[in-house]
Amino acid sequence: MARFLIVEARFYDHLNDMLVAGARAALEKAGHEVEVLTVPGALEIPAAISMAVDSQQYAGFVAIGVVIRGETYHFEIVAGESARGIMALTMDGIPIGNGILTTENEQQAIVRADPAQLDKGGEAAKAALALLDIQAKFAS
Repeated sequence: MARFLIVEARFYDHLNDMLVAGARAALEKAGHEVEVLTVPGALEIPAAISMAVDSQQYAGFVAIGVVIRGETYHFEIVAGESARGIMALTMDGIPIGNGILTTENEQQAIVRADPAQLDKGGEAAKAALALLDIQAKFAS
């Protein structure tokens, strides 16, 4: 059993609740402990994961958030830079599942967040579990 940290950027409560539920269910089904940390926005997720890595308390991470396109360029910055930050951490060998949704509208986000539909939170958790397995394979 390992400890996983779900780091969520809580902006759309109802969507985050579904994403976290899916991620939590996948991790607990695999027999792992789960904690949740809330950060102000998606841009803060990579920094929070980096700080948590330094604590050596967690075997893996799941990034959760929702970025819905608006009328300004801000969407592209938040979507791209949060993904870039997470990718940089994974390239350092940190098992992270990226469950940050980037959608055109709320309806698309609902379909992707809902555990009974596309369950992107659960998929992100499964990705983190797969990376943890790969990490263990190369560590032995």
